Amino acid sequence: MSLHSVPSSPAELIDLLAATAEDAGGYERAVRGVTRALAAPGGKIDRKAIDAQQHLAHGLAWVATYAETLRQVHAWTTRLSADGTFGEIEQLLAKIVASEYAAQLAGGLPMTQVEMIRPSDYDLPAPPVRLKASAQDRARLAALLKESRGRATVEATGLEADYEIVRDQFRRYADAKVAPFAHAWHLKDELIPLSVIEELGAMGVFGLTLPEEYGGAGMGKIAMCVVSEELSRGYIGVGSLGTRSEIAAELILAGGTDAQKDYWLPRIASAEILPTAVFTEPNTGSDLGSLRTRGVKTGDHYMVTGAKTWITHAARADLMTLLVRTDPNTTDFRGLSMLLAEKPRGTDENPFPATGMTGGEIEVLGYRGMKEYEIGFDGFTAPVANLLGGEEGQGFKQLMATFESARIQTAARAVGVAQCALELGLGYALDRHQFGTAIFAFPRVADKLVMMAAEIMAARQITYFAARQKDSGKRCDLEAGMAKLLAARVAWAAADNALQIHGGNGFALEYPISRVLQDARILNIFEGAGEIQAQVIARRILEDGPG
Repeated sequence: MSLHSVPSSPAELIDLLAATAEDAGGYERAVRGVTRALAAPGGKIDRKAIDAQQHLAHGLAWVATYAETLRQVHAWTTRLSADGTFGEIEQLLAKIVASEYAAQLAGGLPMTQVEMIRPSDYDLPAPPVRLKASAQDRARLAALLKESRGRATVEATGLEADYEIVRDQFRRYADAKVAPFAHAWHLKDELIPLSVIEELGAMGVFGLTLPEEYGGAGMGKIAMCVVSEELSRGYIGVGSLGTRSEIAAELILAGGTDAQKDYWLPRIASAEILPTAVFTEPNTGSDLGSLRTRGVKTGDHYMVTGAKTWITHAARADLMTLLVRTDPNTTDFRGLSMLLAEKPRGTDENPFPATGMTGGEIEVLGYRGMKEYEIGFDGFTAPVANLLGGEEGQGFKQLMATFESARIQTAARAVGVAQCALELGLGYALDRHQFGTAIFAFPRVADKLVMMAAEIMAARQITYFAARQKDSGKRCDLEAGMAKLLAARVAWAAADNALQIHGGNGFALEYPISRVLQDARILNIFEGAGEIQAQVIARRILEDGPG
C-alpha cells in the first residue's frame, strides 16, 4: 500500500483508515518504549524522572490520544458502512482528519500552540502517512457544510436511533429556550433562570443516568453525552447544569448508605435539590492530597473550618458534596472524607445565609451562568449521619470514582461548544461579503471550517467510545482522559478560528462568538488542566507495562 494513496472506493478508504490507525498504534508503542526507559528505568515509574521528562511523557499522552482517536474514527466508518450510511460527507470527514492527524504524528503534534512533540524528540523515525486530503476534498466538504449550515456533521454520529431521538429533543429545546437568550445572560452576568432549571428537571436531565428506582431515567453515559453536547451547543452554562448533579449522584450511588441513597437521589433527580461540588482549595488546585479544610467530629456533628474556591453554582445550591480532612494526623489522601452538607439556598443580596459560612463571587471571563465563588467555613456544621458511606477516610477514593464520568461529560460539553463555534463561524462566513463575494468563498476561510468539522467528528467519536466503555462497566479513566484532552483543544481551536473568521466583529462583545471563545477557554482547565490530564494519561500508559 503506497504512501498518500487516493482511495478509489469507500471500502478502500476504510482499509486505509485501518492502516493509518495501525501505524499510529505502532508509533505509540515505540514512543512508550523510549519514555519508559527514561521515566521508569527499573520497570516502575520514578517520580523525579517522569517530572524531568515531562515533555516526552506528555507527548506520549498526546500520541496515544491520537492513536485511539484514529482507531475510533476507523470504527465509526466501519459501523456506518455496515449500516449503509457511509456517505460522502462521512468519507470526507474521516479522510481529512485521519490524513491531518497522521501528518501531525509524523511531522509535529501540537500539544498547545507553542509546544510540539515530534518523532525526533524520541530519536524515532516518523510513522508513515498513507492518506492525504486534497484541496478538492476540502472544497467538496465545504460545499456540503454550506448546504446543511454545519448540521450534517451532527447527523453523522453513528449512534442508535434512540439516542438521535434524545438529541433532537434537546436540540430543539436549546434552539428555542437557550441559544436566543444565552448571550444576554452572559453579558449581564446573570444566573440561568430557575425556569430553565425547572424545565430541564421535568425533562429528566438531572436524573438522566440514575436508576429508575431513584426517580432517574436509567439511561447511560452516551445519553448523557448527547444531552450535554446539545445543551452546551446552546450555552455551556446550561450544558453544565447537570454536571454537579451527576457528580453528587455518582458519589451517593457508589459510596452512600442505603438511607442516603433513598433520601438524596430522588430529590437530585427531580431537581428539588441542586448540588454543588466543594473540593478545590486556594493553594491545592489539582493536589487534593494537600487539602487542609478540617472536619472535626463533635458529638453528632462535624465542625468544618477552612476555605474553598472555584465552587460553581454555590449560592443557589442546597447540597454541598464537601471534601474535608477528618484525620488531622494525615497529610495525604488517606485522611479525607466526604460530607453531604446541606445549606439554605442563597440570594444575590445574601448568597450564603448559613451559620458558619461566608463567601463571595469570583468574577470570570466566561462560563458565567452559574457563577463561581470562594467560600470560608468557620464553625459550619454537618450531621455525622451525612458522612458519605458512614466511614471516615474514604473521601478521596469516593471522589476518584466520579472522575471518569465527569471527564466524559466535560468532553461532551467541549464538543457542543465546538459545534456552536462551527455553526457561528459558518453562518458568518456565508452572510459576510467582501470584495463582491461571501468570505466563505475564500479557501482559507472555508478550510478553517472544514478542519473544525473534521476534528469535531473525531472528538465526538472518542467521547462516545469512552461513554460506551463506561456503560459496559469497564474501567475507562484512560479513555475519558483522552476524550477530555482532545475535545478541550478542539473546542478552543474551533472558537478561536470562528472568531478569526468574524474578523474585527468577533472582538466585539455584541457578537456571540466572543462569548463562545471565553467559554471555550475554561475547558482545558477544569476537571483536570491539560497538563495534569496529560500527566495522568502518561502514568496510566506507563503503569500498564509494555504495549
